[in-house]
Formats: sequence, structure tokens, C-alpha cells
Amino acid sequence: MARKQKPTKTGLYYARESRHMRRTELVKRSGVSKQQLSRLENGQIRMRLDHLKPFAAVLGYTPEQILLWGRYPGTGGHIESSDVLREEGLSDEPFGPIPGQVAELDTRAGMGGGGVPSREVRKDGKHADPLKAEGWIFPSSFVREQLHTSTQRLLVLDTTGDSMTPTLMSGDRVIIDTGHKTPSPDGLYAIRDAFEGIVVKRLQVMRAAAKPRVKIISDNPNHAAEEVPLNELEIVGKVLCGLKLF
Repeated sequence: MARKQKPTKTGLYYARESRHMRRTELVKRSGVSKQQLSRLENGQIRMRLDHLKPFAAVLGYTPEQILLWGRYPGTGGHIESSDVLREEGLSDEPFGPIPGQVAELDTRAGMGGGGVPSREVRKDGKHADPLKAEGWIFPSSFVREQLHTSTQRLLVLDTTGDSMTPTLMSGDRVIIDTGHKTPSPDGLYAIRDAFEGIVVKRLQVMRAAAKPRVKIISDNPNHAAEEVPLNELEIVGKVLCGLKLF
């Protein structure tokens, strides 16, 4: 005799629970029937974004956050993985880079902080960074012979701000090697700032210090440099080259 499959709780269930809201209240405020809510919470219906729109304003989450609960910034828990997390069924068209493409982070943090919603994220430790809808394709010979790395280790970062001018202008993109997480040799690196955004800075190891320290330098002289202990610095990757528009 076949065993009845145990319902799997979805992000809608956890979003409601996080607000300490009863089903009856959510039904009343969203206008969705109790039966439909139950089916959505228990995974009996394959959820789409349009299913979640009636609940989003009531719960104070975006439909994307509810759909990707635990995988999306601002939602409870996280998945221990360094892989790009993909979710099917979000729309009629695939979203995010396809295999073989280099993902582009859509943090808008570049050189100035902040983050933007996305329907696909890249997990990096405790962080979940939004990705742009389309990835980049670079010739394998360029990656191998010029960048001296592999496509799997690459990310493209869309930067904003003026702290690295004239080296980088706001809107420039850079290619970073996520496998290079030590500040040696000195140079440009993508790092986490105090607000957990991703910024591009010039790093210089203070080798004469008793304990390893790193000087974080902005190429724009109007921005002051700072020093931090090496063990307090989180490096996302080394900047290999830039992608500029003229």
C-alpha cells in the first residue's frame, strides 16, 4: 500500500509564522480562501509569483522573498552552499545565467553599498547576493590564458560610486576571481564592507606589523584609507580586469 506523502511546508508557511499570524487572519486580510492557503502552504500547488502577490503586502515580504524563503536576503535561515541557487517556475522564461555563463552580481554595492531584489541569488557563506537575469560568455582561451583561472570561479560585479575614480568610474563592471581570497599580491579586490555590501578597494598588506593588517585604499583622494586586522577582512575575490564603455 502506497504511503501518503507528508506535506512539505513552503515559504508562505514560514513567512506567516515569522509574523505570528494565524491562518484565519491571513485569509481575512488577503481575500484568499482557507483551502487555497492551506494547499499553498503545504506545497500541494506549485507556487508562482502571482499566487503570492495577495499575501506579500499583508506579510511585509516581496513575492520573491516568500517563494525563495531561506535562500533570499531578508528571510529566515540559509542553505549551506556555495552554489548558485536556482528556482524553477518563477516565470515562463528562464531567469538567471545558464550553465557556462559567468554570473553578474546585481548588488549595486560596487563602491557604495546597497542591494536590489532579484529572483536568483548566489550563496557565499552567510551572504546571499542577488544576480542579474543574464550572464556573460567569455572565450575559454581568454579565461585560461589571460585571466589564468576557470569560468566557474568568475563573477562580474556592477559597480557604483566614486571612491575608486579615476581607476574605476561609477557604472564600470569588473571581473573577479572568487577563488582568490587572500590579499596577496597587493591590488584591487572585492570585499564586504561594514554594511555587508560588496565594494571594490585597493588592498595593501602591512607586512611590518606584528600581526597581519591590511590597508584599505580608495583611489579617489577624497576618500580616506583605513586599516583593519587581516582576520576581520572578508574578501569576495580578486579583481582581474574591467569592462568599460567608451
